[in-house]
Amino acid sequence: MLRRQALKFGSVLLSALTLGGWTLFRGKDSGPLLLSARDDGDGKHYAVGYRLDGTQVFATEVAQRCHDIINHPEQPLALFVARRPGTESYLIDLRDGRLLQTIASQPNRHFYGHAVIHKSGEWLYATENDTTDPGRGVLGVYRFDGERLVHSGEISTHGIGPHQVSWMPDGETLVVANGGIRTEAESRVEMNLDAMQPSLVLMQRDGTLLSKEVLPQQMNSVRHLAIASDGTIVAGQQFMGSGDETAELLAIKRPGQAFQAFPVPEQQLQSMANYTASVAIHSELRLVALTAPRANRLFIWDLDSAQVRLDAPMPDCAGVGAVADGFVVTSGQGRCRLYDCRNSELIGQPLQLPSGLWDNHLHLA
Repeated sequence: MLRRQALKFGSVLLSALTLGGWTLFRGKDSGPLLLSARDDGDGKHYAVGYRLDGTQVFATEVAQRCHDIINHPEQPLALFVARRPGTESYLIDLRDGRLLQTIASQPNRHFYGHAVIHKSGEWLYATENDTTDPGRGVLGVYRFDGERLVHSGEISTHGIGPHQVSWMPDGETLVVANGGIRTEAESRVEMNLDAMQPSLVLMQRDGTLLSKEVLPQQMNSVRHLAIASDGTIVAGQQFMGSGDETAELLAIKRPGQAFQAFPVPEQQLQSMANYTASVAIHSELRLVALTAPRANRLFIWDLDSAQVRLDAPMPDCAGVGAVADGFVVTSGQGRCRLYDCRNSELIGQPLQLPSGLWDNHLHLA
């Protein structure tokens, strides 16, 4: 009897240490795993994983530059998604950085840098460009077959130039930031700046459109998303119009309300150089953080009152992500920092991570 129980326990433990061991791998003592794309001084591209104490878990060289990262909810896997107009994304084992699969985009498609994985762990959706009709947005649908991804089809994003895709808290409703810009294959050249069609779309997983909303400024490209636990959506924009014009670079859609500008002070909007890179929400602390790398500035606001909590210089600030105490921010030129946001005074401190050459996004697994 005892032997059978011991064997049963051993079997369960062995299972946990393999595919199910991702929970143990993410143990509380080791803290979150910071995932990002990063280059070196020779221009080589890497998919990297670090602990916040500076410990390198892996640095895997990849052929194409990556953008955002999404990890599997159950397995120790993450997809490093190709930066627009990349045609390769990389499935990485988070335990040792082993490259499990290079996912090539389908003919006449390229990646837009973002993806999501369904809570079941079975389906992945990636924003892609239909280059036969430049800019027509689709979500490439992929299915996990063990440690591999198999292309299964695609659905429309109901817009042009989709950039980031995210989940609503129900885990079933997709949010898509359609940037509104047409680009051709292997190009980052904008074809339709005089006729942009940016939009924020909510849709079902089968492609059914639920809502489509726009901001007043036609040349204000909706790019990056953060979703709070209560369903509040925040979007960061990149303005493609005249540098003399002030654009609403942060927008919000609260539950039951319309998509509209977040009330950022005029002086801050003017200081952003018409460009935002990464946005994150801390649901517990009710804060939203935004990076503006071309202006070398990091901003944090109270999500409910819109009170400015931080407006700080940071060279080429890149990715931002929420951790227990506040936000981690990476930099393309300087040092990565951790901002403790638990008290009225927000305190930043440098992290023992490599300086510079980080991409505009980070993901904390």
